[in-house]
Amino acid sequence: MKVRVRLAPSPTGTLHIGTARTALFNWLYAKKENGTFLLRIEDTDIERSKEHYKKNIYDGLQWLGINWDEPPTIQSERANQHKKVIKTLIEKGHAYRCYATENELDEMRENQKANGLAPKYDNRHRNLSSEQESEFIKAGREAVIRFKISDQKLISWNDLIRGKMTWSGKDLGGDMVIARRAPAKTIGDPLYNLVVVADDSAMKISHVIRGEDHLANTAKQILIYEALGLNIPVFAHTPLILNSEGKKLSKRDGVTSISEFKKMGYTSEALANYMTLLGWSVPEGTNERFKISEISKIFSFEKVNKASAKFDWDKLNWLNSQVINEMSAETLLANLDPMFRAHGWNFPSQDWGINLMRLIGPSMVLINDGVDQAKPFFEEPKLSEDGKKQLEVKEAAIILNFILEKLENIDAALFSKEEALDLITQATKNCDVKKGLVMKSLRAALFGTLNGPDLIQSWVLLSRISKDRGRISRFI
Repeated sequence: MKVRVRLAPSPTGTLHIGTARTALFNWLYAKKENGTFLLRIEDTDIERSKEHYKKNIYDGLQWLGINWDEPPTIQSERANQHKKVIKTLIEKGHAYRCYATENELDEMRENQKANGLAPKYDNRHRNLSSEQESEFIKAGREAVIRFKISDQKLISWNDLIRGKMTWSGKDLGGDMVIARRAPAKTIGDPLYNLVVVADDSAMKISHVIRGEDHLANTAKQILIYEALGLNIPVFAHTPLILNSEGKKLSKRDGVTSISEFKKMGYTSEALANYMTLLGWSVPEGTNERFKISEISKIFSFEKVNKASAKFDWDKLNWLNSQVINEMSAETLLANLDPMFRAHGWNFPSQDWGINLMRLIGPSMVLINDGVDQAKPFFEEPKLSEDGKKQLEVKEAAIILNFILEKLENIDAALFSKEEALDLITQATKNCDVKKGLVMKSLRAALFGTLNGPDLIQSWVLLSRISKDRGRISRFI
């Protein structure tokens, strides 16, 4: 069987990490089986579907390295085909028009609740006579289209992740609405479970891989496949992604969309790597740090967990830091250069920028960290409490004055690491102080704090843009 899988997001919001993880599992499986990964935009919710959300989905998937193999299918463009399928179900006796009003349905639910019963449509209009139906039409009632679900029906399938699954028809809420309310003898807007079956069949989808929150939908959809005499795809239901409290990850947890992760400074490689680990166990002997193109060769559903996956920020941050540390200085500079320019920061040469990346790169966790870590090289830093305390030491001014005098005889453009080390040695001897005091005083003068990247390399970079001498002179 030729593997054909799909992602079917709704453009009613930005690309959620849960949807992106589903896309990733589909993509990995397609690559493993030399199959086809497809994209279908489910935009039948006309009011909430927006073009900019669709673009966000496209951009997010491509940023993660998940590309589709055929042009996207736009669900709304297939509305006529969906209605033809509904008409076929009506003609075969698998679906019917239900004229129950919203008030009648509300009353039905209230009675069920009062009697301790679960809300469920009671199938009251399943077997209307032609006379009864005519009376409803004369009264001006509109009708939904319902698909018949027998309470005695058992629906089973072999799930690639969960094994044998069985649902009872009596647990599916009664006859299912497959088209919205519309005037008599017409068909209203087709609904999710119907259009998914119609589209998956038309797209020749072999495997439906989606979240476990679709389990009940799968049972309903299998009934529609059977009623239409269509081939039923293989199903795999992936675990949900939970927050630290064990609840489904949602917007309340802050960052959930792929575009937000990108904006925060996460790399596409690290995020894709981490999403793969959300519910999938790495085979023994395989490193958790990988590229998705590499892992697609060994991906399998046998290693996908049934239990929900908890989102771990520390793990994601570690992976992101690993990716950044593996980047060349040139690549890191290319990522940060637009951010620097947005702040109005310019560096004197490409070599200077690359050396700055080599200096700050090893301590970065997020790409955006580079902005904060580079800021002292472009803007005069504020004096922190530890920096202020250091510069109040009586020898600090003497040390800084000595260094400043020596710098007057050195060409800033030629100032080197060796000269910087020699100056510190001279200051230690001439001022009769310990080397540590010289280093701390100089760092406090240059950066306003005792913490920061390698002092000598930082000093040389500051000298190249003529920012070291002015900062030292402030405290003399």
